[in-house]
Amino acid sequence: MEFKFEKLIIWQKAMDFGEEINALANKFPKSEIYNLSSQIRRAVDSVALNISEGSTGQTNPEFIKFMNYAIRSFAEVVTCLYKAKRRDYISEPEFKTQYEFAWNLMNMMIAFKDKIK
Repeated sequence: MEFKFEKLIIWQKAMDFGEEINALANKFPKSEIYNLSSQIRRAVDSVALNISEGSTGQTNPEFIKFMNYAIRSFAEVVTCLYKAKRRDYISEPEFKTQYEFAWNLMNMMIAFKDKIK
């Protein structure tokens, strides 16, 4: 038995990305625990959560609405990555790795959303 969203590659990749970002946020200084660490974790978790919530909706327009929420959360994650890099919490290679993954998954999500219509 499986929920509909579990079959979605974008959900699976968003789940993986969430774990990667969570591990990265563990490296941030303790002074960021209620700020950037918390923000990036909530934003990255929101991506997979919105995909799953939208997939259980009754209509395509509703699913598109939740996909838009997921995409916006993704943009927030990328901005948090930039902040982490600027504050020297993550290295340039760490940033590039996560940025590339984010770029590819974001494009997959946009393509998926466009096909829902």
